[in-house]
Amino acid sequence: MTTHHEAKLRPLWSVEDVSAFLGVPVKTLYQWKWRGEGPPVRKVGRHLRYDPDAVTAWFNEGTDRAA
Repeated sequence: MTTHHEAKLRPLWSVEDVSAFLGVPVKTLYQWKWRGEGPPVRKVGRHLRYDPDAVTAWFNEGTDRAA
């Protein structure tokens, strides 16, 4: 049985997913993380994961983007 909370969970995006969404190389996403720039990111174990809603919001704000 699924709880109400579990029904709202969406899969997190990988670096490759965000790269495809933004149209930037994977290497750029790693550089942004190292510089503290780019969309919000979290480490899950040794992997970087992104919340799709946070990436979309960051993109729509148009701020904090490397030029």
